[in-house]
Amino acid sequence: MAVKSNLTNMVLVLGVTCLFCSAILGGAYVLTKEPIEAAAVEKTNKAIAQVLPHFTDAQYNEQEGYYTATDGEKLVGYAIESTSVGFGGNLSLMVGVTPDGVVYNTSVLSHSETPGLGAKCTTDEKFMSQWKGFDPAVKKLIVKKDGGDVDAITASTITSRAYAQAVENALATFKKIGGTGNE
Repeated sequence: MAVKSNLTNMVLVLGVTCLFCSAILGGAYVLTKEPIEAAAVEKTNKAIAQVLPHFTDAQYNEQEGYYTATDGEKLVGYAIESTSVGFGGNLSLMVGVTPDGVVYNTSVLSHSETPGLGAKCTTDEKFMSQWKGFDPAVKKLIVKKDGGDVDAITASTITSRAYAQAVENALATFKKIGGTGNE
C-alpha cells in the first residue's frame, strides 16, 4: 500500500536525502583534501625553482606572501606571489627577484585568459623570455604600445598589461620587504 503524501512525509524524505548527499560530499572532501594540498605545494615548489637560481632552502613569509631563498648562508633571492586582473579574470604569477632587484624569471601560477589569445602568456616563448633578467632600473615595465619596453602578446594587450602589472606588484613587494635593488 502506498504511503499517503503529506507535509511530514515530504520533510522526512527531503531531510534524509539531504543528509545522504551531505555525507557523500563530506566523504569526498576528506578523501581529496590531502592530495589537493600536496599538488598545490608541489606546484608552488616547481614555480619557485623556475623563477630563482639554484637554492637549498626557501622560507615562506605568510604575512607578506613571498619566499626567501638561500643557498647555505647566501641569499639567492625572493620568490614573490603576485596577482593582477587580466582580460578573463585574475592572472597569478610567481616572480623571482634577485637581491639586486632584477627579475630573474616569472612563472604563471593560474589564469583565466582566453585560449589562443591571452593564454599565450604561458606558451609564447618570445613573451616569456623577455622577463628573464628584466632590470626595472634600465627598462620601463610598461607595454611598448603605452611607451614602455615590454613586447605585448599579439592581440592580447590587456593580458600583457596585466602580466606587467603583476611583475610591478612583485617588485613593489620586494621594495617593501627591504630590497633596495642596490645590493
